[in-house]
Amino acid sequence: MRILFVCTGNTCRSPMAKAIFKNKTDHEVQSAGVYAGFGQPASDMSLNVLREDGIELKHESQPVTDDLLEWADLILTMTKEHKRALDMQFPHYSEKSATLGEYVQADKEEAWEKLKKDYSELEAIKLAMKQENAHGDPELGAAFKEKLREIEKQELILSNQDISDPFGGSYDTYKKTFDELNKYLDLLAKKIDNR
Repeated sequence: MRILFVCTGNTCRSPMAKAIFKNKTDHEVQSAGVYAGFGQPASDMSLNVLREDGIELKHESQPVTDDLLEWADLILTMTKEHKRALDMQFPHYSEKSATLGEYVQADKEEAWEKLKKDYSELEAIKLAMKQENAHGDPELGAAFKEKLREIEKQELILSNQDISDPFGGSYDTYKKTFDELNKYLDLLAKKIDNR
């Protein structure tokens, strides 16, 4: 499979994703940036974080082009905004593109099922409060608040799938992005190798 990773300037996230994924699999991989120029190296901090994990990267940035999109079997962006930009500029490739987070979220279905269950339980609590006119019942009030917290947690899981941008950040910021990418790329390898 040929995979294209896309970020903004093609110097941090997408080159890291390319290097990490090449280290995990034998799939053909390239990276590009929605607003990238030609020939910029990967950021020093990206290279440092990769090297720490035994991954070497020789990289020169490149912008997204029709040729790259045509080459790819799968186009994975780092954020929803990158996907939106690609869809606007290159709408004829939207059927083979997704955000990395959306594409691999193994726990997304589980979170969705839990969210539906939580909403159903919240409605049951509201009905019990109304039927018993028990707005002052501390147990029902506590159950209501707890269910709202659980709903917020599941909605966060479902909505927060962008890979954080480390550009200009500290070592810890780049390491966090590396760890995030590593987790998602493990899921990607399992998903495409189990087809």
